[in-house]
Amino acid sequence: MSEPTKNQLAIIGAGPGGYAAAFHAADLGLQVTLIDLEPNPGGVCLYRGCIPSKALLHCAKVLTDAREASHWGIYFSEPKIDLAKVRTGKDQVVAQMTGGLGQLTKARKIRFIQGRASFVESNTIRITQENGAEEYLSYEHAILAAGSRPATLPNVYTESPRVMNSTSALQIENIPKTLL
Repeated sequence: MSEPTKNQLAIIGAGPGGYAAAFHAADLGLQVTLIDLEPNPGGVCLYRGCIPSKALLHCAKVLTDAREASHWGIYFSEPKIDLAKVRTGKDQVVAQMTGGLGQLTKARKIRFIQGRASFVESNTIRITQENGAEEYLSYEHAILAAGSRPATLPNVYTESPRVMNSTSALQIENIPKTLL
């Protein structure tokens, strides 16, 4: 093991819990390293959860409002949906928000590492970066903000494209006529 970099606070996971803790700690003057698999802070909420689903829900609301406008005497022709453009718009919102968090991280002089962290000792972690490089980080304090992932059901076949979790549902290729 090479000589570890020293740090006051290591935070594993850069979702809303991790980046908020990192920002607060940095504002208090602590030396902070934030580690996450994504290229910028944001976590599941910004990349695959709350924000993408809200962007798509907004589109659904616009369609519903247009259909219900006839109640008020306002009529629209049947909409044409360009799913690729809807997806691009959703992706742009995600990129803007996560990029903004990346800039806030830099402005607070928080060291952000894209990679996977694992504990080696009680005060040392190994970080395997996206490019395969490894580094060791020793810390005084650590916060685990590992976030969430879709739950799976035991003994249920989920390899079918017809069975989706929250992540795959937001990446659907075609709009089905019905969906449960």
